[in-house]
Amino acid sequence: MSEIKNLQPVEVWKNFDLLTQVPRPSGHLEKVQKFLLDWAAEKGVEAFKDDAGNIIMRKPATPGMENRKPVTLQGHMDMVPQKAKTSNHNFETDPIRTRIEGEWVYATDTTLGADDGMAVATIMAIMEADNLKHGPIEGFITADEETTMYGVNHMKAETLTGDILLNLDEETDGKMVIGAAGGINLTATLQYQETPCEAGDVALKVTLHKLLGGHSGLEISLGRCNANKAMARLVQDAIANFEARLSSWQGGNMRNAIPREAEVVLTLPKENVEAFKECVDEWRETFTAEFGFIEKSLALDVEEVACPEHNVPEEIQDNLIDALCACHNGVMRFIPENPGIVETSSNLAIVKIGGGKAEFLILVRSSRDTMRECCCEALESAFAMAGMKVELSGAYPAWQPNQKSEIVALMKDVYRDLFGVENEVNVVHAGLECGIIGTFRPHMDLVSFGPTIRSPHTPNERVHIESVGRFWKFVTATLERIPEK
Repeated sequence: MSEIKNLQPVEVWKNFDLLTQVPRPSGHLEKVQKFLLDWAAEKGVEAFKDDAGNIIMRKPATPGMENRKPVTLQGHMDMVPQKAKTSNHNFETDPIRTRIEGEWVYATDTTLGADDGMAVATIMAIMEADNLKHGPIEGFITADEETTMYGVNHMKAETLTGDILLNLDEETDGKMVIGAAGGINLTATLQYQETPCEAGDVALKVTLHKLLGGHSGLEISLGRCNANKAMARLVQDAIANFEARLSSWQGGNMRNAIPREAEVVLTLPKENVEAFKECVDEWRETFTAEFGFIEKSLALDVEEVACPEHNVPEEIQDNLIDALCACHNGVMRFIPENPGIVETSSNLAIVKIGGGKAEFLILVRSSRDTMRECCCEALESAFAMAGMKVELSGAYPAWQPNQKSEIVALMKDVYRDLFGVENEVNVVHAGLECGIIGTFRPHMDLVSFGPTIRSPHTPNERVHIESVGRFWKFVTATLERIPEK
């Protein structure tokens, strides 16, 4: 294990190091919840778990600061469990193996969990510190933000006491966020009766992998290859020109991550095998020509495997592949008033076909409700033509900017005083919990900020060491200057 606990500021890094030892993938939070409560008890910090699985910590004002507005510091405890294809890491049992490379901290072959472990570590550091000046503060550490936003969706308004929310889930030092996109999960499913494979056919496994993937909100506009969309083109070619039949498909594993890998098993007549292998070589050249500038490690492999017993029925197979080719993926529209920021997008995140069931999972994001509906309707139309059942779930609202925010104005002054430069204020396409919290507590003044984290939701996730120090100075100086009630 790297000695990240010795990095500066040690107040934050020692706690982040502790978090890397505790498994906390989305959906499996029992260990980290217990860890946080045990840690708080050891430090003498008031803490409890609410009915939604969130952890709340509270700390009274330092002497002379009792009349300041109460502040809620907020982040989420879960992390996205993504790993390299060659890794045998078990996110439910194994610690994260960290390493220092130059100015950055990485994990080895897995996501690092800086999203949003840096927020949790910072809250812990503030709660245990005896040398800071601040008014009444509480930490609100939420459950399953990365999958369903379950913690905030099921919170009770009276759980929190703050008038100001400092969300610590932004990922660029020197940038404050005052608005974010909303989102909704779209799931398309179809049950079918499998058919026996043709006698004498050969099975081939085609794997598209070693793609960058990434955060389906923050990085959806960067032109990265979606493994599922690219594979759909190849499979459509195989069916049309090589008499291929689809047996199974597995692509992607997290709804909010751009899929880095897709694997299909096809069967086809023996006499077409060599020609199809040559076709795969041609597709490798095509994908490299289209994405090689970005996807420098792109790999497309084909190998013969044991022939499965069953395939997808031919008509259903054709309909499913047509739907995958037709469905929207990526940016649908940029914000007209601010064309540098994505307004509406969809991510064809997970495709699973086999064993008599097809399932497609998509995350649709938009800062405009009517465009979110438009995107969902387009997707539903594509899947309905394939005979699929479409369900929408897990909707969360957009966070609308407050251009007159008192805390944002104060923090701009704090940042300028500390670092001599202006702090950028913007809105983002990523989903943040602020919009939901704001519906429960509409009087709250909301802002999001954090240290620099790159490539979240991928095994290349990393956090910039120096930015953590600047972030720590910024958040503690902000707490010291919180206005009076």
